[in-house]
Amino acid sequence: MKQTIGPVSLVARACLVALFPFSAIDKVVNWDQALKQANSGPIPGGPALLAVAIAVEAITPVCIVTGRKDRAAASVLAAFCVATAVLYHPFWTYPDLTAKNQSKGRDELWEFLKNFGLVGGLLMVVFGDTRKLRRLENPPSPPAVR
Repeated sequence: MKQTIGPVSLVARACLVALFPFSAIDKVVNWDQALKQANSGPIPGGPALLAVAIAVEAITPVCIVTGRKDRAAASVLAAFCVATAVLYHPFWTYPDLTAKNQSKGRDELWEFLKNFGLVGGLLMVVFGDTRKLRRLENPPSPPAVR
């Protein structure tokens, strides 16, 4: 059954993924800086990683907002956010994490947590509508009358 996206859900989805197309554009415009960041992680192949990141950040938001393959796209984008958080924001490796003033460790912690906040929203796209559809397709039986 094809499900239409209501106006509130449409705005929520657009807000959830708004940063990703801009991030893709930024990676293209500032390729050298983005490549340096891609190469800073533990996985080799910076140019290929960067190309995949640009594609994911450019394509999946369109799918999520339009509702076309939205659950698959949200799954891919959620996995991307988890990988980005774990591989590129390892806050636990910084000795200044608990410093009282500005610290790289705390900056990385916030980036890590923001990524997982996005994961939560994306998982709601993946699984959130499923319960509602199940209730519509299999309404609860009325209580037995005695």
